Amino acid sequence: MQHHRYEDMLTFPDRLEKEAERLRQEAEATPPGPERESLLKRARQAETALHINEWLTSPGLKPPA
Repeated sequence: MQHHRYEDMLTFPDRLEKEAERLRQEAEATPPGPERESLLKRARQAETALHINEWLTSPGLKPPA
């Protein structure tokens, strides 16, 4: 498996954002149907993961006492 140096330099949130954007663009080019819905669902999942990661890494989040 070949690794791309540029993608290795991206942070996890950057990769999630890039993947969500790619999936949305691919969905726009796909005719309505199950495949398009699957692409949109995967894009929403990547965006949700991004929001969860932001919440987990936020400085305001404190461990239980």
